[in-house]
Amino acid sequence: MLEVAQRSFHAGYGRMEKDSPILVSITARDDGRRLDESGRVSFGSAASVADGTPRIEVHADHRCQSLLGFGCALTDAAGRVFARLGPERRKEVIAACFGQAEGNAYTLARTHINSCDFSARTYSYDDVSGDYALEHFDIGADREALIPLIKAALEQAPELEIIASPWSPPAWMKTNGEMTGGGGLRRDCLATWAEYISRYIQAYEREGIPIWGITVQNEPLGAPRWESCQYSAEEERDFVKFYLAPRLEGDGLSHVKIIVFDHNKDVVERRARVILSDEAAARCVAGVGVHWYSGDHFSAVAAVHRRFPDKFILGTEACIEGGVELGRWDQGERYAHDIIGDLNAGAAGWIDWNVLLDKRGGPNHAANYCDAAIIADPAADRLYYQSGFYYIGHFSRYIHKGAVRLGTRVAGTRLEAVAFENPDGGRAVVVLNADGREAGFALVDGDAAASMELPGHSIATLCYPGR
Repeated sequence: MLEVAQRSFHAGYGRMEKDSPILVSITARDDGRRLDESGRVSFGSAASVADGTPRIEVHADHRCQSLLGFGCALTDAAGRVFARLGPERRKEVIAACFGQAEGNAYTLARTHINSCDFSARTYSYDDVSGDYALEHFDIGADREALIPLIKAALEQAPELEIIASPWSPPAWMKTNGEMTGGGGLRRDCLATWAEYISRYIQAYEREGIPIWGITVQNEPLGAPRWESCQYSAEEERDFVKFYLAPRLEGDGLSHVKIIVFDHNKDVVERRARVILSDEAAARCVAGVGVHWYSGDHFSAVAAVHRRFPDKFILGTEACIEGGVELGRWDQGERYAHDIIGDLNAGAAGWIDWNVLLDKRGGPNHAANYCDAAIIADPAADRLYYQSGFYYIGHFSRYIHKGAVRLGTRVAGTRLEAVAFENPDGGRAVVVLNADGREAGFALVDGDAAASMELPGHSIATLCYPGR
C-alpha cells in the first residue's frame, strides 16, 4: 500500500488545482487504523470556508529550515535483543524502521562511543590506565552486538547518517576515576580524548560504518549512576576549538559534523550562546543537539534558531522512562507533540532513543529501564509495535530529507500541525489530535481548501501536490 502511494507521491502532481486530491494517511487509537492510506479528500475553494471554521493554514511564502530527517538509536542493548530474535523477525525490524518503500524510512541513527546505560556492562575501548598513546585502543567490545545491528541497518539503508555520542571517557581519563557518576575530563587527557574520538571514527570506517556526526558529550550537565561526564559550557567550547576540531581536521575527518550540548532544552539557549558566540568555536560546530526530558521549551529552541540560523538544531534523544507498558497510546502522542513543537521552532530533525528493547525495557546495566517504539519478546520471537512507531512514521515516511518547512497557522482548534514542502514539490502536513473528541477543520493552502475530520486520539499526514 505505502509503496504504491510513495511512487505516485514522488512522481509529482504538477501545479495544484482546486480539485487536486489529498492523500490522507491516518493512525487512530480506537478504530485500529495504523498508517492507513485509504483516505482521499479533494480541494475546493478557500472562499467557501465559512467564517469561524477551525482551520489549519499553510503559508508557502514563509519558507523556513531544511530537514535532515528522523531516526532512532542503535545501542548495545538493542543489538542484544536483536540478536536473540529469529532471522525473519530481525529482517522485519530492519525493514520496518529503515525500509524506504514500506517502512519508516529513517535517515538518521544515533549510537554510543564506549558503553552507555543501555549496554550490557560498562566498558571502554582502552582500559589501560595511563595509555596516553592509546596503544591498547580496540573497539572489540562493540563487535558482539552493536556493530552487527548497525551493519544490518546500513545494508537496508546505505545512506543512513550515523551520529555517535560518548557517555564517558575511560575511567582513567576522569577526575572521579570512574566512568559512572559524573566527574569531568582530566586536563592532562584533553588531547588524548580528542585522539580517542578520532580513532573511534577511523575504526568504525574500517568496519564499513561511516560516521556522519558526533556529539561532544551526552548530557554534559548530568551525573547519573550510569556512564557520564560533566562539562561546563566553557569547557565544552574550549575542548571543541582547541582539541577536538583540530584533531579531526589533522586526521582528515573535518567532514564529520560536530554537534554540541546534546542535553535538555530548558538551558539550551545559554549553552548555545556561550559556545557559538565564540567565532573560533562556531566555525567548528555544525549543530546543537537537544533532549526532551525537561519539558517542551520550544521557545528556547526557537531562540537558538533565531540567533544562530546557520547551525542546525536536532532532537537527538527522547523516550518514556520507567519501563514498558504495552499498548500505551500517550507514547505516540507525546512523540508527535514534541516533534511538531521542535520542528515549528526551527529544529531540523528528531531521533528516538532505542530502536528495540525487551519487554522489561532493557537490557540496561543500571536498571534505568525505558519504553521503546518496538518491543520484542525473543523467547516467543514476537514483536510489539508501540504507538510511537506509527506516530514517528507519520513524519518520517512522508517528509523527506531536504524538505523545507512552510509556515502554518492553527486557528480555532486544539489541533497541532506542521507543514513541509518536499524536494519534489509535494507537500506534507502532519496534524495531531491528542484530545479524546473528534475535531473538524479546514486545511487551507492559498486559495484552495479541504474540509475533514480527525477522530479523537489520532494523527494524520496530508499529502498533496505543491502549487
